[in-house]
Amino acid sequence: MDEKLKQYRESINNIDAALVFMLAERFKVTQAVGEYKAKNSLPPADGAREKEQIARLRQLASDANLDPEFSEKFLRFIIDEVIRHHERIREGSD
Repeated sequence: MDEKLKQYRESINNIDAALVFMLAERFKVTQAVGEYKAKNSLPPADGAREKEQIARLRQLASDANLDPEFSEKFLRFIIDEVIRHHERIREGSD
């Protein structure tokens, strides 16, 4: 394999690993949030917070020269998964 291509791929692999660990850490925190919400009878979803986060991420993406549409789709996927986890936690606490 071409040495330059190998270097690019190694860098991509490192970035992918960092992304996985960052997502794992994020989900640990959102798990705690879900437990807190369940204990305090708060709804699993917070539409206002989601809108704020999406707007914030779109701006960050734009500042980083990343497609804001892509960043919103990515965040929406994560938010939907978090809400699903929160709903499961809430069902388990009923």
